[in-house]
Amino acid sequence: MRLRLSRLLTAGLLVSAWGANAAPAVPEPSDAKPQAQAPEIVLANHRAVYDLSLAEGGGTRSVESARGRIVIDFRGDACRGYTMLTRQVTELSSGETGPRLSDMRSTTFEGGKGREFRFKTTTLTNNQPAAPVDGTASEQGDALTVKLKGGAKPFTVDGPVLFPSEHMRHLIEAARAGQSTVSAKVFDGSDDGRKIYDTFAVIGHTETGLAPASGSGRDKPLRDGALAGMPHWPVRLSYYTAGEGERTPIYTLGFDLYENGVSGALKLDYGDFAILGDMTALDIDAQAGRAAAKDGDKGCTP
Repeated sequence: MRLRLSRLLTAGLLVSAWGANAAPAVPEPSDAKPQAQAPEIVLANHRAVYDLSLAEGGGTRSVESARGRIVIDFRGDACRGYTMLTRQVTELSSGETGPRLSDMRSTTFEGGKGREFRFKTTTLTNNQPAAPVDGTASEQGDALTVKLKGGAKPFTVDGPVLFPSEHMRHLIEAARAGQSTVSAKVFDGSDDGRKIYDTFAVIGHTETGLAPASGSGRDKPLRDGALAGMPHWPVRLSYYTAGEGERTPIYTLGFDLYENGVSGALKLDYGDFAILGDMTALDIDAQAGRAAAKDGDKGCTP
């Protein structure tokens, strides 16, 4: 089983830069005070490290132990687009099947306007390589077209379908507006590169300071660093196989989404077991963030 913590934010742990669009101007009475426009959201270029462990309790305990690490490096802005490099090493152990070691490396690029997406993933399972997943996806009017290398036939699905950072922009926009749920189709190039997921997010109230889920000592860089007082929202994001009718999620990702796009308090729930992600290191490129903010003020230029 390939863990999907890397797509948040992958899962999702994805970051991007997005400027909230102002509503059309409405004439105001002469004595009315003009409403301030919401500040632009510029999410951090950063490198984050998460240590993985098996969550206690719940499920049937089909997995007896789990350990691993995710390293994510995100760079880019709304003009140039966003690149994310991910390495995820995970070992799951069970009395029935023994240990299973997975080493996944992924590179993705998403255009700043969310209309193109490139992805490449290589995976080793118990040191045996799987076929790489390498392809592109592009928005074609009201549809999404995916092309995979290796002779696979291109396919097209009806839209709208969001790419990962575009999806995250929707989540952040909804959270800032006090919206409690977001539904969307999402394509992230995961698995065999042919999956379109239906997603449903539940967003909690704005929090500041130490997140309740981190009170046990998890996510030390978030508790002690510059993000300690930053607004954030608890999010529960469920992934479903595309279709209609009542369905059970393939998995559910829980996380605290910070205003600059960094995520903590990770929990990936597969139903019969769950994995926790504890942030152990966070490096934020503040200079890149300031440059992205200036570019946002000027707009993208050729």
